[in-house]
Amino acid sequence: MSDNFIFEKVLKRFIDCMESELAEDFLKILLELMGVVLFLDSDYRKNIIGFKGRYQFRSSDDAITVAAVFDNDELCVNEEVIEKPNIAVTFKDGKALMNYLLSPKPDVLGSMLRQEVRLEGNLNYLYRFAYMAKRLQLMATGAV
Repeated sequence: MSDNFIFEKVLKRFIDCMESELAEDFLKILLELMGVVLFLDSDYRKNIIGFKGRYQFRSSDDAITVAAVFDNDELCVNEEVIEKPNIAVTFKDGKALMNYLLSPKPDVLGSMLRQEVRLEGNLNYLYRFAYMAKRLQLMATGAV
């Protein structure tokens, strides 16, 4: 299988998920696509060179539990709770997750005030992730 075939397959799943707003799968597919693009695109990979970060994403009912660990210029994703995340993000529900990640300008404070998200840890990690997620969205839609 070629790298382009894998990329196209994951990209199609990502676009389908964005359009259908299936929050349960969205984060996993986003991270899977992020991993593929990090492997294939040296410009995108520059975002994680030397970066170490541990992210925990959850919904308040634990229907969504996904961890992303950036280390050694790679991304490792799993569906479990990890120890000592740099940032733990708990979304009220799947809709709150989609609204935040797909927002043109993610508003952490607004989401917190609306009680859609609870954050524990260093917000700079969340800002980096939001930037990378938005960049993927723009790449997927051909805007960049």
